Amino acid sequence: MVDVTANSYTAEQRALLALWSVPGLGPRTLERLRSFARGGLASLAACPVRDWLAEAPLAPPVRRRLAEVSTLEPLATRLLERCARAEMGLAFQGEPAYPARLAETDDAPPLLFYRGQVGPPRRRAALVGSRHPDQGFLPFARTFARRVAEGGVGVVSGAAAGVDRACHWGAMDAGGETWAFLGSALDELDPAQARLLPHFLARGGVFFSELPPGVRASTTTFPRRNRLISGASDAVVVLRAGVGSGSLYTAEAGRAQGRAVLALPGDVLNEAAAGCNALLRDGHARACLSVEEVWRAVGILPHRHVPPAEGSSWEELSVEARGAYQVLNRVPKSFDEVLAGSQLSPAALTSALVELELSGFVIQHPGRLFERV
Repeated sequence: MVDVTANSYTAEQRALLALWSVPGLGPRTLERLRSFARGGLASLAACPVRDWLAEAPLAPPVRRRLAEVSTLEPLATRLLERCARAEMGLAFQGEPAYPARLAETDDAPPLLFYRGQVGPPRRRAALVGSRHPDQGFLPFARTFARRVAEGGVGVVSGAAAGVDRACHWGAMDAGGETWAFLGSALDELDPAQARLLPHFLARGGVFFSELPPGVRASTTTFPRRNRLISGASDAVVVLRAGVGSGSLYTAEAGRAQGRAVLALPGDVLNEAAAGCNALLRDGHARACLSVEEVWRAVGILPHRHVPPAEGSSWEELSVEARGAYQVLNRVPKSFDEVLAGSQLSPAALTSALVELELSGFVIQHPGRLFERV
């Protein structure tokens, strides 16, 4: 169990914990307080709040909340007690349990709450998508994530229903690492997340949140957590997204953070893929046509062939994938050659080839050449 006893933390860390527990006080306000205090946050905790509150650079709602306490110490003690009851660990920036890539970003939280065992540094990809993708897409997403993980890449997502959760399961299927960043505190999980947590803990996964105990998910916390998903990753891959999907916020955050952003193309008539297609149309993402492209985006080139999904069968393939397969043979063909013989649109063929590759029926060679296995 992670040690969250009072004696485990410095005076500066305890002051930070106290301030972080105040609703409305974020990373940028903390930086302003550090500059204001000069002697560090610990100097604020060493005297009554009323002595410095009037001049502190705080928004009025935060100022009113702090006016209700005499000193910061009880706030830190209360937060640590709640963490201990919920078996949460605390990771401050610079500590091994805090994702190093996330710490490099603007507006990174000064600490994270977590459940699970944080493993050694590795390359990681954020795999995200809609809560309600088109029918039949979730098995595809799970297989895609499993193959990404088989290359040694950690899978990061948001534990939301739909594509996110399928990607976590895919990583666990491979025995790989998976991280989930939540839009609530770790003691305020929804029922589905609570059922998922034991599987994470048993298989080496980690639940993270920047929110202190007691904070429930809301329409404001989800967009904020998306920057953590992208920030902790080396690349962002949007597997399925409609025009209103929250995963598009993750892609936007990834672009702002300088991450490679990829999107899986979809049929132009498929509304569930309209967000991905828009990212590609506007030049905000590059097309993801294979698992190998995810590996390349994060800087990994596995030296072994990743086997196809166990139990892959012809009957499970879409009509489009079967049609594309009929055009292929053991002599590699270019995308344009397959397109000419398949009677599919470019977007539909792209999705069909990805499906065939993930199912183990097709190999893609450099230069977008495709061959039957």
